[in-house]
Amino acid sequence: MTNRPATVGGLRAAGYPDRTVKQEIAANAARRLRAGRPVIDGLVGFDDTVLPALETALLAGHDLILLGERGQAKSRILRSLVDLLDEAVPVIAGSEVHDHPYHPFSPAARALVRDHGEDAPVVWIGREERFAEKLATPDIAVADLIGDVDPIKVAEGRYLADELTIHFGLIPRHNRGIVAINELPDLAERIQVALLNVMEERDVQVRGYSLRLPLDLLVVATANPEDYTNRGRIITPLKDRFGAEVRTHYPLRLTEEVAVMVQEAVPPDAVALGLPAPVVVPGFMSEVLAAFTRALRGAPEVNQRSGVSVRFSTGNYETLAASAVRRSVRTGEDRAVARPADLAQVLSACIGKVEFETFEEGREIEILERLMRRALLEVFRRRAGGVDLTGLVARFNAGLHVESGDLTASADLLGQLDQVPGLAKLLPALQVEEESPALAAAALEFALEGLHLSRRIDRDDLGPGTFVYGPK
Repeated sequence: MTNRPATVGGLRAAGYPDRTVKQEIAANAARRLRAGRPVIDGLVGFDDTVLPALETALLAGHDLILLGERGQAKSRILRSLVDLLDEAVPVIAGSEVHDHPYHPFSPAARALVRDHGEDAPVVWIGREERFAEKLATPDIAVADLIGDVDPIKVAEGRYLADELTIHFGLIPRHNRGIVAINELPDLAERIQVALLNVMEERDVQVRGYSLRLPLDLLVVATANPEDYTNRGRIITPLKDRFGAEVRTHYPLRLTEEVAVMVQEAVPPDAVALGLPAPVVVPGFMSEVLAAFTRALRGAPEVNQRSGVSVRFSTGNYETLAASAVRRSVRTGEDRAVARPADLAQVLSACIGKVEFETFEEGREIEILERLMRRALLEVFRRRAGGVDLTGLVARFNAGLHVESGDLTASADLLGQLDQVPGLAKLLPALQVEEESPALAAAALEFALEGLHLSRRIDRDDLGPGTFVYGPK
């Protein structure tokens, strides 16, 4: 509304609709879908799985629970739901619980409307004031969520039986909005019981007061399937009150894993660090990281109950980019481009992020290195399998040795070969369109590593981060 009314009577005269928050969200979701937009922006790989279930639940006006492993965008979905709320809504002025101007229920709001009638003042609140997110922890009390007697108000002279002595908790204070509870199974069962009336009867009771608060809410929660048996559980009556369960998942395809990784990662700002151009992570290197994550998700040595999240891929991408920046800063290169040599830093940084089975204790780095080699070989065969590199192999068979490492400058790497047989066909196969020494060096090192893993040339480690390719 362009000219927002400032009184209850003004709202009625302007024809402000009387609808619940679920009806409001459903209408805004339908408007997005009608315009060809998803209800949640920025989700990758969920178009045919998660989004249809989520859209249906919102159109049905259901409270919902997002069930999935860690790093499957559950929290992102929760926080994005705020965009489905109206830009602003009116509430009774001074209301702690966002009383609807047409249906005030708190003592203060009822008194204001009783005294002023249609001239009772209203104020407008934005989306962010109508969204509350609470991480469930065992120390949460009923008072935090619902409310309790405020001793300060009692000390000011009110009787203990006076309902004005109540200090409302998180849920009543976000009436007419969205309440999101992250990791619901971590909430103590006695606290979950306190949510039963909120979920079904839509009212709350505080310390035995005969005070009924008919709350207007959308309740959304997240949970990990393993939490039902490991850290806690959702009590059956509470599960029954959620109208819909939406299952999330990890990216189903390699391209989706790459897209999420690139979208979510925040690589180092190379320009701010003194480099004239942003850091470049070639597409084939992104695919190696994505294939590595997917290999871990299928590895029997990894505890699959804990999962390998998309945050793992994102962190590896940022580490890979940072290693390229480190090389450029140390060697004086103008361009930071990620190469296979930077994968050593990725392995070093990610070892503590993966939960291994107990019988694999002591073999963690060995397993990670093996799966990283498998991922690189997989991408090499897919990308460069049809490129004729026999001329390059012949050079090594004739006695060529090439030294490289995570601190070897691109010019130094390329300078060891006066000509790279097959490079003209390799670059298009790797989708390297820009001609630059740094990108050419990255493509060459990728080819050398692929030939080594294909057992066509040899490689010896000279020390930490330094190695030399030679004849088989």
